[in-house]
Amino acid sequence: MDMDRAYANGAFIKGAADYPPRWAAKAAAFREGLGTRAQALAYGAGARQRFDLFIPEGAAKGCVTFIHGGYWMAFDHSIWSHLAAGVLARGWACAMPSYTLAPEARLTAMTAEMVQALAVIAGQVPGPQVVTGHSAGGHLAARMGCADLTVPDVVRVVPISPLAELEPLRHTDMQATLRLDDAEIATQSPARLDLRQNVQAHVWVGGQERPSFLWQARLLSEHWACDWTVAAGRHHFDVIDAMEDPASPLVEALVGGLG
Repeated sequence: MDMDRAYANGAFIKGAADYPPRWAAKAAAFREGLGTRAQALAYGAGARQRFDLFIPEGAAKGCVTFIHGGYWMAFDHSIWSHLAAGVLARGWACAMPSYTLAPEARLTAMTAEMVQALAVIAGQVPGPQVVTGHSAGGHLAARMGCADLTVPDVVRVVPISPLAELEPLRHTDMQATLRLDDAEIATQSPARLDLRQNVQAHVWVGGQERPSFLWQARLLSEHWACDWTVAAGRHHFDVIDAMEDPASPLVEALVGGLG
Protein backbone atom coordinates (compact mmCIF):
# COMPACT_ATOMS: atom_id res chain seq x y z
CA MET A 1 0.00 0.00 0.00
CA ASP A 2 1.17 3.53 -0.81
CA MET A 3 1.01 5.10 2.65
CA ASP A 4 1.47 8.64 1.36
CA ARG A 5 -1.64 8.20 -0.76
CA ALA A 6 -3.49 6.50 2.10
CA TYR A 7 -3.00 9.54 4.34
CA ALA A 8 -3.42 12.24 1.70
CA ASN A 9 -6.63 14.16 2.36
CA GLY A 10 -6.61 17.26 0.19
CA ALA A 11 -5.92 15.29 -2.97
CA PHE A 12 -9.32 13.65 -2.61
CA ILE A 13 -11.38 16.71 -1.60
CA LYS A 14 -12.76 19.06 -4.24
CA GLY A 15 -11.59 22.62 -3.66
CA ALA A 16 -9.29 21.57 -0.82
CA ALA A 17 -7.05 24.62 -1.16
CA ASP A 18 -10.01 26.92 -0.47
CA TYR A 19 -10.66 25.57 3.01
CA PRO A 20 -7.81 27.13 5.06
CA PRO A 21 -8.43 30.73 3.92
CA ARG A 22 -12.16 30.26 4.45
CA TRP A 23 -11.53 28.90 7.96
CA ALA A 24 -9.23 31.83 8.74
CA ALA A 25 -11.78 34.42 7.60
CA LYS A 26 -14.61 32.83 9.58
CA ALA A 27 -12.41 32.54 12.66
CA ALA A 28 -11.37 36.20 12.56
CA ALA A 29 -14.95 37.36 12.15
CA PHE A 30 -16.07 35.13 15.00
CA ARG A 31 -13.46 36.51 17.40
CA GLU A 32 -14.34 40.07 16.45
CA GLY A 33 -18.00 39.39 17.08
CA LEU A 34 -17.30 38.08 20.59
CA GLY A 35 -15.45 41.21 21.67
CA THR A 36 -14.19 40.89 25.23
CA ARG A 37 -15.54 37.34 25.48
CA ALA A 38 -12.55 36.30 23.34
CA GLN A 39 -9.31 36.24 25.31
CA ALA A 40 -5.75 35.53 24.12
CA LEU A 41 -3.77 33.79 26.87
CA ALA A 42 -0.57 31.80 27.43
CA TYR A 43 -0.01 28.43 29.10
CA GLY A 44 3.79 28.59 28.96
CA ALA A 45 6.77 30.62 27.85
CA GLY A 46 7.18 28.99 24.44
CA ALA A 47 6.36 30.94 21.29
CA ARG A 48 3.46 28.61 20.43
CA GLN A 49 2.30 27.96 23.98
CA ARG A 50 -0.72 30.19 23.51
CA PHE A 51 -4.45 29.65 23.49
CA ASP A 52 -7.65 31.53 22.82
CA LEU A 53 -10.40 31.27 25.39
CA PHE A 54 -13.98 32.00 24.40
CA ILE A 55 -16.46 32.69 27.19
CA PRO A 56 -20.22 32.11 26.92
CA GLU A 57 -22.82 34.55 28.15
CA GLY A 58 -23.37 33.81 31.81
CA ALA A 59 -21.44 31.38 33.99
CA ALA A 60 -19.69 28.65 32.02
CA LYS A 61 -20.78 25.06 32.68
CA GLY A 62 -17.22 23.93 32.01
CA CYS A 63 -14.80 24.10 29.11
CA VAL A 64 -14.39 22.28 25.81
CA THR A 65 -10.82 22.38 24.48
CA PHE A 66 -10.34 21.93 20.74
CA ILE A 67 -6.86 20.88 19.52
CA HIS A 68 -6.08 21.67 15.90
CA GLY A 69 -4.74 19.30 13.27
CA GLY A 70 -2.19 19.63 10.49
CA TYR A 71 -0.24 16.37 10.91
CA TRP A 72 1.59 17.96 13.87
CA MET A 73 3.46 20.07 11.30
CA ALA A 74 1.11 22.91 10.32
CA PHE A 75 -1.50 25.45 11.45
CA ASP A 76 -2.16 27.03 14.83
CA HIS A 77 -5.17 27.79 16.98
CA SER A 78 -6.15 31.00 15.18
CA ILE A 79 -8.07 29.62 12.20
CA TRP A 80 -10.57 27.44 14.05
CA SER A 81 -12.25 29.98 16.37
CA HIS A 82 -15.66 29.70 14.68
CA LEU A 83 -15.85 26.04 15.71
CA ALA A 84 -16.48 27.25 19.27
CA ALA A 85 -19.95 28.52 18.33
CA GLY A 86 -21.85 25.35 19.10
CA VAL A 87 -20.59 24.76 22.63
CA LEU A 88 -20.71 28.48 23.49
CA ALA A 89 -24.41 28.48 22.64
CA ARG A 90 -24.81 25.53 25.01
CA GLY A 91 -23.25 27.54 27.86
CA TRP A 92 -19.74 26.10 27.71
CA ALA A 93 -16.46 27.96 27.38
CA CYS A 94 -14.14 26.86 24.59
CA ALA A 95 -10.33 26.90 24.58
CA MET A 96 -8.16 26.50 21.50
CA PRO A 97 -4.43 25.99 22.11
CA SER A 98 -1.47 25.88 19.78
CA TYR A 99 1.52 23.61 20.39
CA THR A 100 5.11 23.41 19.20
CA LEU A 101 5.22 21.73 15.80
CA ALA A 102 7.55 19.12 14.31
CA PRO A 103 10.43 19.04 13.65
CA GLU A 104 11.09 21.43 16.52
CA ALA A 105 9.11 19.18 18.86
CA ARG A 106 8.40 15.46 18.90
CA LEU A 107 4.95 14.06 19.61
CA THR A 108 5.89 13.22 23.19
CA ALA A 109 6.66 16.89 23.84
CA MET A 110 3.42 18.00 22.17
CA THR A 111 1.48 15.67 24.47
CA ALA A 112 3.20 17.21 27.48
CA GLU A 113 2.35 20.70 26.23
CA MET A 114 -1.33 19.80 26.00
CA VAL A 115 -1.30 18.45 29.57
CA GLN A 116 0.24 21.77 30.63
CA ALA A 117 -2.32 23.73 28.62
CA LEU A 118 -5.26 21.87 30.13
CA ALA A 119 -4.02 22.59 33.65
CA VAL A 120 -4.00 26.31 32.88
CA ILE A 121 -7.36 26.15 31.11
CA ALA A 122 -8.95 24.36 34.08
CA GLY A 123 -7.64 27.17 36.29
CA GLN A 124 -9.38 29.70 34.08
CA VAL A 125 -12.69 27.82 33.77
CA PRO A 126 -13.73 25.63 36.70
CA GLY A 127 -15.90 22.61 36.14
CA PRO A 128 -15.80 19.60 33.85
CA GLN A 129 -13.28 19.64 31.03
CA VAL A 130 -13.99 18.05 27.63
CA VAL A 131 -11.19 17.60 25.11
CA THR A 132 -11.71 17.27 21.39
CA GLY A 133 -9.49 17.74 18.38
CA HIS A 134 -9.25 16.98 14.70
CA SER A 135 -6.83 14.67 12.88
CA ALA A 136 -3.43 15.18 14.55
CA GLY A 137 -5.40 17.18 17.12
CA GLY A 138 -7.64 14.14 17.45
CA HIS A 139 -4.54 12.16 18.36
CA LEU A 140 -3.65 14.69 21.06
CA ALA A 141 -7.24 14.81 22.30
CA ALA A 142 -7.24 11.03 22.61
CA ARG A 143 -3.93 11.16 24.49
CA MET A 144 -5.57 13.41 27.07
CA GLY A 145 -7.88 10.51 27.93
CA CYS A 146 -5.17 7.85 28.23
CA ALA A 147 -4.49 6.12 31.52
CA ASP A 148 -0.75 6.88 31.52
CA LEU A 149 -1.48 10.60 31.95
CA THR A 150 -2.87 12.62 34.83
CA VAL A 151 -5.12 15.34 33.46
CA PRO A 152 -7.38 16.60 36.26
CA ASP A 153 -11.00 17.48 35.56
CA VAL A 154 -11.07 15.90 32.07
CA VAL A 155 -14.29 13.89 32.02
CA ARG A 156 -14.72 13.25 28.28
CA VAL A 157 -12.64 13.06 25.12
CA VAL A 158 -14.10 13.22 21.62
CA PRO A 159 -11.35 12.60 19.06
CA ILE A 160 -12.46 13.64 15.56
CA SER A 161 -10.81 11.75 12.68
CA PRO A 162 -7.99 10.81 15.05
CA LEU A 163 -4.60 9.37 14.20
CA ALA A 164 -4.72 6.69 16.86
CA GLU A 165 -2.10 4.23 15.61
CA LEU A 166 1.15 5.89 14.55
CA GLU A 167 2.99 3.00 12.93
CA PRO A 168 1.61 3.61 9.39
CA LEU A 169 2.87 7.20 9.43
CA ARG A 170 6.43 5.99 9.77
CA HIS A 171 6.05 4.71 6.20
CA THR A 172 5.11 8.09 4.73
CA ASP A 173 7.23 11.03 3.63
CA MET A 174 6.13 12.77 6.84
CA GLN A 175 8.53 10.54 8.74
CA ALA A 176 11.42 12.79 7.73
CA THR A 177 9.83 15.51 9.86
CA LEU A 178 8.07 13.49 12.56
CA ARG A 179 11.01 11.15 13.29
CA LEU A 180 8.81 8.48 14.84
CA ASP A 181 10.66 5.58 16.45
CA ASP A 182 9.53 2.33 18.09
CA ALA A 183 9.40 3.79 21.58
CA GLU A 184 7.37 6.84 20.61
CA ILE A 185 4.96 4.82 18.49
CA ALA A 186 4.37 2.51 21.46
CA THR A 187 3.90 5.25 24.03
CA GLN A 188 2.07 7.82 21.91
CA SER A 189 -0.41 5.66 19.97
CA PRO A 190 -3.77 5.94 21.79
CA ALA A 191 -4.96 2.72 20.18
CA ARG A 192 -2.28 0.89 22.17
CA LEU A 193 -3.11 2.59 25.48
CA ASP A 194 -5.95 2.21 27.97
CA LEU A 195 -8.65 4.81 28.49
CA ARG A 196 -8.30 6.45 31.89
CA GLN A 197 -10.85 5.41 34.50
CA ASN A 198 -13.87 7.75 34.78
CA VAL A 199 -13.18 9.36 31.39
CA GLN A 200 -15.86 8.95 28.72
CA ALA A 201 -14.89 8.67 25.06
CA HIS A 202 -16.70 9.03 21.74
CA VAL A 203 -14.80 8.76 18.47
CA TRP A 204 -16.06 10.76 15.47
CA VAL A 205 -15.15 10.42 11.78
CA GLY A 206 -16.57 11.40 8.40
CA GLY A 207 -18.12 8.75 6.22
CA GLN A 208 -16.36 10.07 3.11
CA GLU A 209 -12.90 10.17 4.66
CA ARG A 210 -9.95 8.19 3.38
CA PRO A 211 -10.23 4.51 4.33
CA SER A 212 -7.17 4.88 6.55
CA PHE A 213 -8.97 7.42 8.72
CA LEU A 214 -12.06 5.23 8.99
CA TRP A 215 -9.76 2.40 10.05
CA GLN A 216 -7.99 4.60 12.60
CA ALA A 217 -11.29 5.72 14.14
CA ARG A 218 -12.71 2.22 14.35
CA LEU A 219 -9.47 0.84 15.77
CA LEU A 220 -9.56 3.34 18.63
CA SER A 221 -13.25 2.83 19.34
CA GLU A 222 -12.80 -0.94 19.45
CA HIS A 223 -9.73 -0.76 21.68
CA TRP A 224 -11.52 1.55 24.11
CA ALA A 225 -14.90 -0.18 23.71
CA CYS A 226 -16.49 3.23 23.27
CA ASP A 227 -19.07 4.71 20.92
CA TRP A 228 -18.02 5.85 17.48
CA THR A 229 -20.00 7.82 14.93
CA VAL A 230 -19.48 7.86 11.17
CA ALA A 231 -20.92 11.17 9.95
CA ALA A 232 -22.56 10.39 6.63
CA GLY A 233 -21.36 12.38 3.63
CA ARG A 234 -18.61 14.21 5.53
CA HIS A 235 -14.98 14.28 4.45
CA HIS A 236 -11.86 15.15 6.39
CA PHE A 237 -12.18 18.91 5.94
CA ASP A 238 -15.91 19.39 6.60
CA VAL A 239 -16.48 16.81 9.35
CA ILE A 240 -15.69 19.56 11.89
CA ASP A 241 -18.33 21.98 10.55
CA ALA A 242 -20.94 20.49 12.88
CA MET A 243 -19.14 22.07 15.84
CA GLU A 244 -20.69 25.39 14.80
CA ASP A 245 -24.25 24.09 15.35
CA PRO A 246 -25.38 23.78 18.99
CA ALA A 247 -28.05 21.28 17.96
CA SER A 248 -25.72 19.00 15.99
CA PRO A 249 -25.07 15.41 17.07
CA LEU A 250 -21.35 16.27 17.32
CA VAL A 251 -21.96 19.05 19.84
CA GLU A 252 -24.28 16.71 21.73
CA ALA A 253 -21.46 14.15 21.83
CA LEU A 254 -19.21 16.86 23.26
CA VAL A 255 -21.38 18.25 26.05
CA GLY A 256 -24.60 16.26 26.21
CA GLY A 257 -25.42 15.10 29.73
CA LEU A 258 -22.72 17.26 31.31
CA GLY A 259 -22.99 20.50 33.25
